[in-house]
Order: sequence, then C-alpha cells, then structure tokens
Amino acid sequence: MDKKDKNNKDNIWLIRTYSGHSSAKASNKLYRSNLKKGQTGLSVAFDLPTQTGYDSDHILAQGEVGKVGVPICHIGDMLELFEGIPIGKMNTSMTINATAAWLLSLYIVAAEKRGYKRKDLQGTTQNDVIKEYLSRGTYIFPPKESMKLTSDIISFTYKEIPKWNPINICSYHLQEVGATPEQEISYALSNACEVLNTVKQSGQVPEKDFPLVVGRISFFVNAGIRFITEMCKMRAMTSLWHDICSKKFKIKDEKLKRLRYGVQVNSLGLTEPQPENNVYRILLEMLSVVLSKDARARAVQLPAWNEALGLPRPWDQQWSIRLQQIIAYETDLLEYQDIFNGSKVINKKVAKLKEIVNKELKVIEKMGGAVAAVENSYMKNNLVKSMSQRVSAIENAEQIVVGVNKFKETTESPLKDDKEGFIKIDPKAEKEQINKLKNWRKKRNKSKCIQALKKLKQLVSQNKNIMDASIECAHAGVTTGEWTDTLRKIYGEYRAPTGVGKTTKIEKKTHKKINERINKLSLKLKRRVKLLVGKPGLDGHSSGAEQISVAARDAGMEVVYQGIRLTPEQIVNTAIEESVHMIALSILSGSHLSLTKEIIRLLNKNKISNIPLVVGGIIPEEDEKKMLNLGVSRIYTPKNYDINSIMSDFANILEKHYL
Repeated sequence: MDKKDKNNKDNIWLIRTYSGHSSAKASNKLYRSNLKKGQTGLSVAFDLPTQTGYDSDHILAQGEVGKVGVPICHIGDMLELFEGIPIGKMNTSMTINATAAWLLSLYIVAAEKRGYKRKDLQGTTQNDVIKEYLSRGTYIFPPKESMKLTSDIISFTYKEIPKWNPINICSYHLQEVGATPEQEISYALSNACEVLNTVKQSGQVPEKDFPLVVGRISFFVNAGIRFITEMCKMRAMTSLWHDICSKKFKIKDEKLKRLRYGVQVNSLGLTEPQPENNVYRILLEMLSVVLSKDARARAVQLPAWNEALGLPRPWDQQWSIRLQQIIAYETDLLEYQDIFNGSKVINKKVAKLKEIVNKELKVIEKMGGAVAAVENSYMKNNLVKSMSQRVSAIENAEQIVVGVNKFKETTESPLKDDKEGFIKIDPKAEKEQINKLKNWRKKRNKSKCIQALKKLKQLVSQNKNIMDASIECAHAGVTTGEWTDTLRKIYGEYRAPTGVGKTTKIEKKTHKKINERINKLSLKLKRRVKLLVGKPGLDGHSSGAEQISVAARDAGMEVVYQGIRLTPEQIVNTAIEESVHMIALSILSGSHLSLTKEIIRLLNKNKISNIPLVVGGIIPEEDEKKMLNLGVSRIYTPKNYDINSIMSDFANILEKHYL
C-alpha cells in the first residue's frame, strides 16, 4: 500500500464498553480506568430505578439500586459520575429512555457547571421508547405521551446541542426477544418514521430545518452469530434508510441520508456452559458490522465473555476493548474500500431482505404506524412467536449452539476457577446511596425545587416542550423521582400487552407426555393446574417469562401472567386471589436474593408457604444454594435452555407436592 492510500484510511469507530454499577463513585473509577486503556467513548448503564423514574429509596427500588447500572438521583450524582472526565470533549452514550429528557438535562447541567458549552457536547440518548414496550420494559408513560417527550428532546437538541444524537432507534433488544433480521429492520425503520412524523406534526421544527433533524437520527443494532446474514442485514438497512430519507422525507443532502449506527454484539448468544467460547462468538459478531465499509458501524461496544455468569470485572472489559483495538490497529481492515461490492451472493441476499422488509413496512404503515402496531400487539405477538421458534430450534438441535446442545463434553475452564470471577455489588452500596439521597434533600434549597417543579407541571399540562424546565429542575436539585412523579400525575402509567395470549401453539414431540401428566394432575385436583409467572422488581426483560408462560400453556396449564414490574405484595396477592398451584419468578437484574426472600416472607405471613416456588435468572452458584435453603424448589439459569425439560421439571414438582 502506498503512502497516499494509508492517508486515506477509514476512521476508527468509537470503542466503548457498556458499564456502570453500585454508585456514581465506583462507576467513575471504572470509566477512568477504561479510558486509560484506550476506550474512546463512554456507554453509561443506569440502574433500573433511574431508568424507570424512581429515587433510590422508593419501595419499588428495594434490592435494585446499583445492580444493573449506576444510580443517578440528582445533579450531585451526575457530577460525581463524571468527576475528572472531560465531559465537554467526551462522546457519551446514555442507555436511558422514559427518563431521557431528565438524564440529558442533568448531563447538560453537569457540563455547564464544569465550564463547557452545550453546543460542544457530543453523545447519544437512547430515547427509544417504542422498543421498550416490545422488549426491555423500562417504559413509564403511554405511547402518545412518550412520543411527545421524544419529540421534545429532538426539537431541543438540534438547535441547542447540534452534535448530539437525540435518539438511538434501537433494534438491538428486538433481536434479543426473538426478532428475525427482517423484523429487526422493519420494526426499527417503522419506529424511525413514527418518530420523525411526530416531530414534524409537533410544529416545533421549521420545515427548512427538518433535514437537520433527519440527519441526527441514529440507530443501535444487534449483531448475531450468523455474520454473513448480519452483514447483509446492515447493507440492506443502510440502503433502505437512504430510500426512506429520499422518498418519504425528501432529503437531498447525501450526508444527512446516511445510516449512522452503533452496535452491541449479541449478549443473548453468550452461553453459561463453556463460557470461554463466547470470546470467539463476540469476535465473529463484531466482524459482521465492521468488515463492510459501506455499512460499517461508527461505534462498537462489546460484552465481556462472562456476562452470562455475572457482572464482568475490569479485566474482562479490558479483554473486549483489546479485541476491538487489535482489529482496528493491527489488521489492514481500514485500508480498503468495501470488499463485498460486486458480490452476487451478497447482492442477492441484500435484495431479498429489502423485498421482505418493504412488504412489512407497508403492513405497519397501513395499520397506522409503529405506535398502532404496539398498541394492537401486532409487533409483540410476532416477536414472542419468533422467540418460541428460536428456542424450539435450539431444543431440537436444529440450531447448533456449541457447548450447549452439541459438543457438551468439556474440560473445565481455568478462567472460572477464581471464586471472584465477576463483580459483586456490595450490599452496603444501596444503603449508602439512600443515605446520600436523604442528605441531599436536607441540604438543597427546597423552595427552588418547588418552583422548578411547578413550572415543569405547567408546561406538561400545556403540552409544551419541557426541556428548559427540566434543566431548571436539575439546577434546583430536583430528584429523578420528583421529576418523573410530576409527569406521572398528568400522563399516567402504561402497561403494555404481554403478547402471550395470542401466540400460536408450537407442537413439540414431548408435549403429549407432559400434557398427559398435567391432565392427570388436574383431574386429581378437580380443576386445571394453575401457574403464576411473576416478574418482581423493576427488571423489564420479559422474554424468559413470556416463553415459560407460552410453554406452560401449551403443556396444559392455566397460566396467570400479568407482565412486568410487580411488587412482591402484588405477586403474593395474585397467588392468593387466583388460588395458584405453583409460582415461577423471573429475575434478571441481580436482585434475586432480596426479592425472593421478601416473597417467601409474605407467603409465610399469609400461611400459603406450601405453594412450590421456582426462580429463573442470572444467578451465581453460591446464591443458588442460599435460595434453595430458603425453600425455593428449583433454580434455572441460562444453562437451562431446554424449556421442554423445564416443563417436565414443573410436572415433577407439582406431582411430588400434590399427588
């Protein structure tokens, strides 16, 4: 390669790791360490109370503080999170949705207090609520009101923070809950169209400026193990977005029609058995979004090899950073134009994807757009069905997962020998965060907070843009819970359809035997065996609960599943009211011990402790033992992929208890 070509090398993508835990102080330490190791951008993980608009001392936050991310209750926390980090020069991605307007306001104020100007800030607020109704579950408000808040952020940022990406249309989580490549593209693009239509209809953006808004729309995608398909997916999505910008939104500037996307490779595909294999999976999945220059990701964040086991250590995250650096700096990848241009195989695959997606986009448009497809459960039903088919394919070994359903014989990995093989959240962290919050409330100017919240309420009631008022609230010392409660009182809260009831039954060879056992037991009990599937706490990852609900229904049980974000009291009360025979809990946030203890306490208090209880989640071995000692009948972790076996277990537990 000559000197001229070397000077024309493609720019390196932003190198990130998705991280945050325990407290602002602990997360700050991790961020500074990763930046020293060569990470070039930050991707902030917030804890579930922050994501769902609760202060750390709220009853629903119990056991959830600092578990899956950093707790941010006020401007003091945000300042501590970015202490010693050049916030005005940093590119920061924030995985925040329903409370995006609030967290962005805190970020702006933190930057201004450090002497930086708004116009210089770079980064992204995920701010994609539609996918929350379909996958992660951190929504708060109804779709219409949520879209209004999204529009407020977009309308504010294009003027005030022109380098900011006000939304990441996020298809990543759609793949996690079952989306096929065609569904992932279709639902993401229909979502983007819905967002832009909402902004246009709001009247907040002059028509001449609308192309600037389109140009700031970004995407966040998933890269799975079928890397040829995934690479074609991104080439198809790039072409389709260009077409939409040109034809639907009449954008002329080619730069503003580019599909700008970041990627997280597929955490769903990480396995608990033989976790060392995950390193190869992560590498191959990354290649699918960096090999094709014409559809290359501009930001990449990789999970750690052991995320199916627990919260990764700094060393594990470093390993993922180094993987990106080796690809970017040691290979010649960035020195060439797109190596797939002209490939008949690739072109044919891309064309087929585009054909299917265009048909699906027309279906969604005909029913009224993405919000309508959420409200009528069209998207959710399709995702639950696709996930059921994926799970069935793995169970039947039609889809091979090395170390899980094939080549299971193994020498135990020395990487797992360390008993401290992942970060454990100090139980004291929650108490310390709550004490800090209480002190903050005592020391702040209460009257300023009252006035700022009053102004916010007024603007919300008048359907006006709330960003300036939210920034004023941040300056005044308002808390996350106070900001959200102001909106809750006007907008109300939303419970999305579960997508379980309408899911088509998938016939399996083992269904007949399990059906026979369940029917026999139902005759003995003189009524249908009834299972309660519960999701306590704030964890919104509902796919596991949905798949268990569908499988139990297909096995002949009556299933009670009320969706996400339930208190232990609500679950126990439902168990009493419905007279259930068994309770199955799904907890993926790391709060399994505290939530299970509370549910068992309430079962004992109400004298129904005889109901068998099983729990599923990402649960370390030492916690498994503790929970079994508490009286839990069975624990299920990612290694228990075979839902047929789980249903057989359920039948065994029920027979042992009631026959």
